[in-house]
Amino acid sequence: MMSDENNSAPAMTAMLREAREAPQVVARLLESNAALCRDLGERLRFAPPPFAVTCARGSSDNAATFAKYLLEIHSGLVTASVGPSVTSVYEARPRMRDALFLAVSQSGRSPDILHLANAGREDGALTVALVNDTSSPLASTCEIVLPLHAGPEKSVAATKSFIAALAAGLQLVAHWSQDEELLKALDTLPDVLAQASATDWSEALPLLSQADNLFVVGRGVGFAVAQEAALKLKETSGIHAEAMSSAELMHGPWTLAGDHFPILVLSQRDETLSGVNDLVTKLNEQGVPVVVAGAAEGPATVMLPSVENTHPYLAPIAMIQSFYPLVNAIALSRGRNPDNPPRLRKVTETV
Repeated sequence: MMSDENNSAPAMTAMLREAREAPQVVARLLESNAALCRDLGERLRFAPPPFAVTCARGSSDNAATFAKYLLEIHSGLVTASVGPSVTSVYEARPRMRDALFLAVSQSGRSPDILHLANAGREDGALTVALVNDTSSPLASTCEIVLPLHAGPEKSVAATKSFIAALAAGLQLVAHWSQDEELLKALDTLPDVLAQASATDWSEALPLLSQADNLFVVGRGVGFAVAQEAALKLKETSGIHAEAMSSAELMHGPWTLAGDHFPILVLSQRDETLSGVNDLVTKLNEQGVPVVVAGAAEGPATVMLPSVENTHPYLAPIAMIQSFYPLVNAIALSRGRNPDNPPRLRKVTETV
C-alpha cells in the first residue's frame, strides 16, 4: 500500500477511490451487457463486416487501441483508427459502408466524435457506442449502445471508465467469436482486478517519481495500457512519458534512455514475450534503469509483482489496475493533485 509523504494512511484522492471501484464496475458491466453482446455477436456472425473503424480521443482512444488489437489478432478483422477531424474539420466523407464502427467515449459529447459517428451511420456502417453517459448525444447517434456502467467519475484522470471500456471491448469480441475459453476467462475479470488493485507497485515509486522523461513499453494487446500509463504520467504527474512498442523502441528511440531516462515495461504472457524478454536483457546490459511488470523476466532494476495465471487478454487490464495507485502516488510525491491537473477539465470537447 502506497503512503503519503508522512508515511501515514494513503492519500485517498478521487482518482484512487475511483480506480478501486473498477472491479465492481466491471462485474456490473459484464452482467448488464451480456445479452447485448450476445445479440450483437450473432448479428456480426450473420453479416460479417469487411473491416472495422474506431473513433475516440484521450484515454478512450487508448481503449480503442485495445479493441483494435483484439479485432485484428483474435477476429482477423482489419481495424483502422480514423481521425475525427477527417469529417469535422476537413469535411471529408470516408467510405464506411457495412463496416463495424466503434466509438469509445466517457461523456459522449465531443463534437468531432459525433461528426464521425454520424458520418459512419449515414454511410451504412454498423455504429456501436461504448459510452459511460447513455443520455449523451453519442448514445443517440449510434445504432447500438454498450454502456460502460462506471457511474459518476469526478477525477479529471479517467480510471474506472477506462477499465470498463477495455472490458466492454473484450466482452464484445468474446461473444462475437463464441470463444468458450475467453468467455470463461472473462467471468474471472472482476476477481482478477480485485487482486490487481491490492498488488503493491510502490517499489517503483522512488525511481519513477524522480524521472522527468521515460518510455512506457508494451506490445500487442498490451500496447494500449502502455499508452494509457504514459498519458496518466503526463497529465497527473508532469512527466514526459511516451508509449513505445518494444519493437519500435529498438529502431532508434532507445538511444534516449539512460540514468535519468528510465523505461517501464508492461508485458503479458503471449507470443510477444520472447521479444520483450530480449529487450529487457539488452537494456540491462546497457545500464538503463528498467521497471518490469507482468510476465517479462529480469534482469531489471525493479521487478513488480503481478496477478499470475491470467488469460493474456486479461493481463493488460490487470496491469493498468495495479498501475493507477502507483501513478497516484507519483503525482502526490511530485506535489501535484492528480484529481485536478493544470489546464485540464473532465470533459474535453474538440472539433
